[in-house]
Amino acid sequence: MSESFQQRVNEWMQACFGAALSKDKMERNHRFLEEALELIQSLGCTKSEAHQITEYVFSRPVGETYQECGGVMITLAALSTSASLNMFTCGEEELKRIWKHVEQIRTKQQGKPKHLPSSLQNCRVGFRRKVADK
Repeated sequence: MSESFQQRVNEWMQACFGAALSKDKMERNHRFLEEALELIQSLGCTKSEAHQITEYVFSRPVGETYQECGGVMITLAALSTSASLNMFTCGEEELKRIWKHVEQIRTKQQGKPKHLPSSLQNCRVGFRRKVADK
């Protein structure tokens, strides 16, 4: 029997980042959120809308992880359909692409702060400096 997509992604994670970073739930949370935001941004969601949804979600009780994971799968399938994307094809193509760039991705990851929220302040400061320098 062939390995599942999830198993093959885990193999890539281990090869690229090793066990510790692959199992770091906070890091995985932040990378997932980053990719989800990039997806919705590519489909026209605004920063204001993303902030409003964030405020709404965090104003409610914490959900049950197993059910929320299922909800992510359902809504990703629905979003993919509405955007005329095959989420399985997109995932397979991305996995093939990233296997070709393990060293580049590993180097990029090593340059990132360990947990993104603290780095966001640095990004904002850096952005302000760049804008002010122009």
